[in-house]
This record gives sequence, C-alpha cells and structure tokens, in this order.
Amino acid sequence: MRLRIAHSTTYRYEPPATGIIQILRMTPGSHDGQYVAEWQIGVSTDSRLQMHQDAFGNITHVLTEGAISDVTINVEGLIETHDTGGVLRGADERFPPSLFLRSTPLTEVNPGMAAFASELRSESEADVLGFLHALMLQINDDMTFDEDPTHSGTSAIEAFAIKRGVCQDYAHILIACARSAGVPARFISGHFLRSDGELDQPAGHAWAEAFVPNLGWVGFDAANAICTTDAHARVAVGLDYLGAAPVRGTRYGGGNETLTVAVRVEQVGRPGQWQSQS
Repeated sequence: MRLRIAHSTTYRYEPPATGIIQILRMTPGSHDGQYVAEWQIGVSTDSRLQMHQDAFGNITHVLTEGAISDVTINVEGLIETHDTGGVLRGADERFPPSLFLRSTPLTEVNPGMAAFASELRSESEADVLGFLHALMLQINDDMTFDEDPTHSGTSAIEAFAIKRGVCQDYAHILIACARSAGVPARFISGHFLRSDGELDQPAGHAWAEAFVPNLGWVGFDAANAICTTDAHARVAVGLDYLGAAPVRGTRYGGGNETLTVAVRVEQVGRPGQWQSQS
C-alpha cells in the first residue's frame, strides 16, 4: 500500500513567547514492511532544524527560536507498506525487550488494573500472544473513544477509571497491563489510514507493541481492535507518549498557547503499481 501523509502542527503564542525549544519526532524510518519513499520536514520560520537520533533510534529534529508569535511545522511524504501480520522486523533495536518492562507515571497500574491483567494472563497461561489479543479486545470492549475527557498527560490509571479516551489512552492501558503481567510493551506514534474513507484527521495515531517470545515485537492497535497492518505507518517509539510525541518542548515567556493539528492520510495508486525497496 502507498500512503501519502501530511501532518501540520501550529503553535500560536499571545503575547509572543521570548523563545521556544521543540523536539520533533515526525520523521519515520524504514524497516521490513515499511519503506519511506519520500519525506520532507519544514517550519514556517527561518530556524535551522538540527537532526539527531535519540536513545531509541527515533529520528529527531531540534527546533530553537527566539521571540516568536507563531510557528507551523509541516511534514509530508510517501510511505510504502506491506502487511506483516503485525510482526515488526528489521527495526533499529538498541535495547533488550526487558527495558520495556519499566513503568512510567503514564503507564502505572492500580490494583484493579493489575487484577484485570492477571485474570486475562491466567486464562492464557503460557500463550503470550493469546493473552495480548485478549487484552487488546477487552480494552476495546471496555473503553469508549472520546476526545473530550483526556489529554496528553492523562495516565493509564485515569483513563481506565473513566473508561473513555483516545488512541493514546488505549495504548497506555494496554502497555501498563502487559507490563504488569510480565510482558514487555512500548508506545508507538504514527499514522493510520482509516477504513471509513475519512482522510482528514485531528491528530496522528498511536498503538502499542508487545514482545512475544519466538516471534518478536507485535503491534496491537487497541483503539481499532486489530494488530497493525499495512494501513499503519510507524514513526516513533518510546516507553510512553512522552518519549514518542510528534512535538514536545518548552517555551519561555508569552501568555496563552494555542495548538492546532491537521493530519491527512490517503492511499495513492493501486495495489500492484509499485514494488517495495525495503
């Protein structure tokens, strides 16, 4: 599948900020099942973007700017994908899976969540993959997709309690419960081609990856109750949202900050018209 992706993020400051520093994780990498054919990133100011790789191998750009009233960050590109049944191979893995058992403030569990995960784990016994599928489906059944009650700082415990949230919250709950049951799991940010034909989206997408012995990392999209497919474009990985957020930083001075995000994901061409180079 060929996916054309455009992602625009605009910050406005009133009054103007005296300075900003932003870390951008908006550039995907290639691996088995995903080939980045074209990609460009730009900002509306004259700032130079400094490119690095973070500890997890994510491609990052650092944006610094002095006094500023608004800035827009645009990325656009073409990604060619294959369906790998959710299994990730060929990615830059810098740490052993056990690192992703580490809890964070956004992925902690309370006793209720631990019991929820333990019950599903005991039902699957030694079948880690079966446990993860059951966990994903149960989270999807229990949760209601709702953009209003949560935000980027909402924890898995908070979202689990109100049983509402967005894809980020679904991912945090799955990660927290998997880790509680002894299964390494991590947060993935990226993009998703919706099956309902809606091309314009209010934000990017998020899901989880969990480590299955003898299989490797497998993607679980709890918000859609599916393992990752060729409709998913993987961009960044982290212990939680904060480590994989498309834009994260700070500002100095200024008053109110307004954030506007626009995302468009569409399929271009037809199957058989292209050949992956991954």
